[in-house]
Amino acid sequence: MFRIKKLDIFIAKQFGLLFLAAFVICQFVLMMQFLWRYVDELIGKGLSMDVLIQFFWYMGIMLMPQAFPLAILLSSLITFGNLGESSELTAIKAAGISLRQAMRSLTAITITIACISFYFQEVIGPKAFISFQQLLISMQQKNPEVEIPEGIFYDGIPGSNLYVQKKDLERGVLYGIMIYRMNGNYEDAAVILADSGRIQATAEKKHLLLTLYSGEWFENMRQSGMGVNANVPYRRETFGTKKILLDFDGGFNLTEMGGISADARSKGLSRIVHDLDSIREYNDSVGHQNYREAQQITYTRSVLSKDDSTKIIRETAGRNEMYDSLYQKQSAEQKQRILTQAANDVQMTLTNLDYKAEWSHWLYREERMHMMEAINKFTLSLSCIIFFFIGAPLGAIIRKGGLGVPVIISVIVFIVFYILDNTGMRMARIDEWTVWFGKLLGTVVLSPIAMFFTYKANKDSTVFNVDMYRTLMMRLLGLRTKRSIMKKEVIIEDPHYQEDSNKLATISEETKRYMEAHNLLRWPNPIVVFFRPGNDQEIATLYDELETTIEDLSYTRDKRIILLLNRYPVIAPNAHTRPFHRKWLNIITGLFLPTGVFFYVRMIRFRFRLYKDLQHILRTNDKLIARISELKNK
Repeated sequence: MFRIKKLDIFIAKQFGLLFLAAFVICQFVLMMQFLWRYVDELIGKGLSMDVLIQFFWYMGIMLMPQAFPLAILLSSLITFGNLGESSELTAIKAAGISLRQAMRSLTAITITIACISFYFQEVIGPKAFISFQQLLISMQQKNPEVEIPEGIFYDGIPGSNLYVQKKDLERGVLYGIMIYRMNGNYEDAAVILADSGRIQATAEKKHLLLTLYSGEWFENMRQSGMGVNANVPYRRETFGTKKILLDFDGGFNLTEMGGISADARSKGLSRIVHDLDSIREYNDSVGHQNYREAQQITYTRSVLSKDDSTKIIRETAGRNEMYDSLYQKQSAEQKQRILTQAANDVQMTLTNLDYKAEWSHWLYREERMHMMEAINKFTLSLSCIIFFFIGAPLGAIIRKGGLGVPVIISVIVFIVFYILDNTGMRMARIDEWTVWFGKLLGTVVLSPIAMFFTYKANKDSTVFNVDMYRTLMMRLLGLRTKRSIMKKEVIIEDPHYQEDSNKLATISEETKRYMEAHNLLRWPNPIVVFFRPGNDQEIATLYDELETTIEDLSYTRDKRIILLLNRYPVIAPNAHTRPFHRKWLNIITGLFLPTGVFFYVRMIRFRFRLYKDLQHILRTNDKLIARISELKNK
């Protein structure tokens, strides 16, 4: 039976405070990253404070489900990192409480947050998206005079197209102005050219006032009673300064929802599933219709492309004649007109097929977007649980709190998830990958990692012990460690100098015999190294005896002996014989040529090093024996 204990409340309090702080930070970072996409829509629009508040409010609601996983990852990592760093986690385990039991309260809280995330995406998120898009479109249509681009025609003003060659934003002057005003059809257009000018909105935001300098005005004077082929008079006006008033409602008004509600992000799961059936049925009907039309076109072309033996009969002037014969009877001008018409028909058919292909691709993309949005509601909620089972075990393993290591690890994990999820989404959207594979890529990759970290943390593994990896790399690369023997502050019993001197003399004799019996400067046989068992027991015995003697002499009060003891090298007793202790590892290493060459060269290096180390041991033994004799004489 699940009972709430004091430990659960204690850990939940620490996690709750950190989660709130991390959530605020993550939400702020995501909003700033999202804001850069729409910063041009906000600057210079004269928007009121309530409109800006609505903009940020809807943006924050939309981004909350994305902030939940990152906040859980960071807060859980810091929580268990603080417990480990302050030895509280050690005390919890010493009391017989496993890490799995210590995590149960936060597991329940994380599952609750995942359910809240799903509720936001299902109920609140679609409404926020509709309101945000509606607000954004309305903001884009407000005060278009600040949006006029350089070098292209701007059609944001009703009934007019405006071209500006260059803008001086500091002085508010436009240069190289060209205006097309459409009074009715294209034959009634007015063309206005000006060297420079200014544009500003009127006080009531209902019109735009254009002040133009040094320009010309061209306009057709067509009247309603004129025929099609009648000569159309026009007027030309040259002006130094001219003001033009254009109708434009620059006030802020919310646009109609229109096609916003058709977006998959504006729908809940039930509506997405319902609309998917309609979309698929419509896509199938469009596909069948396009297929039937393509079949008809293919049949017609196949008939027209046959040789002269295949004839299409047509009744002309009471008798049957072939198309080829009819074509040959035409004049050169008529033949040219027939060929031109045929080419136009072919081009029209190809254009029609391209349009149908684009339309079918867009319809299929809408179907994929609805499927991706439905899957995203589950994966984004599930990522909260996955990130917790990554952050909490990592904090227990690393045992580092604060905002240093946890922040770095959280950012790395989130970047990996973001790259996988974003890559899968893009590839699924362009139909390079299936929707299920693309949207589940990040979840499938991180789930085993979360289970691995949780397992290692419950087993008190040293998978992230820096010292262990440093020692392993030093052994792999053949890097040696130095001795560090310090003079003892409290010495109860002095070393047995005479016995240690005799041991050192014996070690020197055995070392000399070993060097005479084994030629360490000779390259070993690779078959013996990788495929035959055996270790160098002589060196291992000599090294153990030497270490025992060094340990006894380390209790001396003589500084010179301490200095000589630190000169002894640290020997790897078996590194010069074979790479690993296990026979099967040596066989696998030898069979795989790249690793075999690496460890063979490494072993040769250890043999040369052992040769030098043994010579150094002999010299140091002689010096120590002489120093012990001096102490005995004193």
